[in-house]
Amino acid sequence: MQGVVRFYGLSTRQPEFYPFPRPEGSPAIALRNTSRDRERDQNRDQTRINDRIRVSPIRVIAADGEQLGVLPTEEAMSIAREAGLDLVIVAPGAKPPVCRIMDYGKYKYQQSKKQHKNQSHHTKTKEIRLRPKTGDHDIEFKVKQAIGFLKHKDKVQVCIQFKGREMAHVEEGHRVMAQVIELLAEVGKLESPPKQMGRRIMATVSPKAG
Repeated sequence: MQGVVRFYGLSTRQPEFYPFPRPEGSPAIALRNTSRDRERDQNRDQTRINDRIRVSPIRVIAADGEQLGVLPTEEAMSIAREAGLDLVIVAPGAKPPVCRIMDYGKYKYQQSKKQHKNQSHHTKTKEIRLRPKTGDHDIEFKVKQAIGFLKHKDKVQVCIQFKGREMAHVEEGHRVMAQVIELLAEVGKLESPPKQMGRRIMATVSPKAG
């Protein structure tokens, strides 16, 4: 027996048999419940923002960083609405909790972009070479170069190279190494301490987290 399926005024004839076995209980067409998926995505973000903020009073920071002091939550929300922004808890454990007025959508986008950039970066090890008698000007140049590597999230291997009679003054090499490590301390942390290997003193500095 042949049947006719009508869909928006069009008709197609189905064969008397289904050519392939259909899994038991499977629907002919699976539709995604987009509204339910959207609601689930929203619920994943547990950030206390706007109407989700149930405590009062709160300490408020304006979008430009100005301290607005301790305010009732309703007043803070009114200020945020007038600016077309959101009120977001940034320090829930503080007494009172600290909230900031911001564009939360833009903030989330920037954080996601930053996280993606950090994850996609493959750490490399760069090397800077110095001599025991390297002058302060040249040391500053090499350190500036190393800071650039560290800010790019790469590691830096510091190498002090000895030549000829310079081996008679190993302490000069250690002095230069200590000076370089100290100058890099603001953006890097010592991963491998200085170690003498033949005519070289080697140390590795890795970028600080954040």
